[in-house]
Amino acid sequence: MKKRLSAREARLGIAMISPAMAVIVGLMLYPLLYTVYLTVADYHVMKGVSGGFTGLEKYIRVMTDSQFWNAIGVTMYFVAGSLILQMILGFAAALFLNIPFRGQKYLRAVMLAPWAVPTVANAQLWNWILNASYGALNKLLMQIGIISEPIVWLGRPALALNVIIVADTWKMLPLFVVMLLAGMATIPESHYEAAKLEGAGILASFRLITFPLLKPMLLVVLILRTSQAIKVFDIIYMLTQGGPNNTTMTISYYTYYQTFGLFDFGYGAALGMIVTIITIFIALTYKKILKAEEVY
Repeated sequence: MKKRLSAREARLGIAMISPAMAVIVGLMLYPLLYTVYLTVADYHVMKGVSGGFTGLEKYIRVMTDSQFWNAIGVTMYFVAGSLILQMILGFAAALFLNIPFRGQKYLRAVMLAPWAVPTVANAQLWNWILNASYGALNKLLMQIGIISEPIVWLGRPALALNVIIVADTWKMLPLFVVMLLAGMATIPESHYEAAKLEGAGILASFRLITFPLLKPMLLVVLILRTSQAIKVFDIIYMLTQGGPNNTTMTISYYTYYQTFGLFDFGYGAALGMIVTIITIFIALTYKKILKAEEVY
């Protein structure tokens, strides 16, 4: 009777999850497999499949493409710059907002405002701020006497990517703050009281208690932000479209250009697969460095 009931329950369970599994296969597995197929097929967007399989030809082409390596370098600079800046500011803001004070809840709510702004709206906002002719930043700096003439923030190779990092930080910093605050809320206050009795100061408490106990949460944030930063596209498209002189040509924008600009879908798919492998490798590296075996 139990076996018959268990088999019946198993069939019922399979029947209930089948619609969800069909959606998962349709929306995730099929596009992934089709992308892999495009990387090894002689595919032309206007003609369809015209010449069978090409093997690893597209991957070899990617690895010998100087523009690909330029895009990788730009992307890694953007990822490193964004993560370092956001981690430093995120820890500082989270530690401050974790201190009880009047209006703490309201300030925490205000911190979420940039995160709620759509990426396109954020890009348009910064485009207005950084505009060389009528931008608010140039007007402010000229009024207080820091500069004597407008600066073309998005037109100079040495500045463009750095100001985009600042614009991205303004929007994504709340993610760091919220996640770190959530992690800090799980740390028992008794840990800090014991450290205080042992004579530990603020820095020692942070180094010995806060940071080690936040490693699992930090791992989650780093993986999320790294994958998002590697895929950065919207703000690049809206502000610079890869210029000037390809100094803001990230790998996602380069993939978009190859796929929808040159209609080379197979090459674009190969670029996407390589970026996926890089992202997975970075995530595993984070896990090893932080020595966080389980993430809750």
